[in-house]
Amino acid sequence: MRIHIATDHAGLEFSRTLVDHLTNGGHEVVDHGPTEYDPLDDYPAFCINAAQAVARDQAAGVHTLGIVFGGSGNGEQIAANKVHGIRAALVWSMDTAILARQHNDANVISIGARQHTVEEAIRYIDAFIAEPFSGDERHARRIAQLAEYEETGDIAGKGVDVATGSTTASE
Repeated sequence: MRIHIATDHAGLEFSRTLVDHLTNGGHEVVDHGPTEYDPLDDYPAFCINAAQAVARDQAAGVHTLGIVFGGSGNGEQIAANKVHGIRAALVWSMDTAILARQHNDANVISIGARQHTVEEAIRYIDAFIAEPFSGDERHARRIAQLAEYEETGDIAGKGVDVATGSTTASE
């Protein structure tokens, strides 16, 4: 499997260890940076680049997933989720790692490097990679609704408030 990874300065050591772990596990790892420690670096571009690569690979039929790291993992998850076709999940336990794949067919995992040991993170990542999407109809239906909203700004028949052009209630 091809694994795209990205981080910021807070997760740099995690990513180096993770590259070795995943490569030794037979995966092709693509590191989207950073390559050196800079306490003032900004995670959005690194994480967006990794997420875009996952989306491109999946569209091309390549078996791929992504992993993003940061201090908390929150901003990195948000950045990855800005990419069309990405379902990035913030993972903080074995259950969230497994359910992200099993129920949400998440294609990117986000982990807080300041929240977990590297050993914990590796366990979560290994579980995430190993867990298939369940394919259950209810989960597939919900994922399809998210994709529909991403494409159209609406979910037909589900009561999504579609913008009317007004910016305030008083207009």
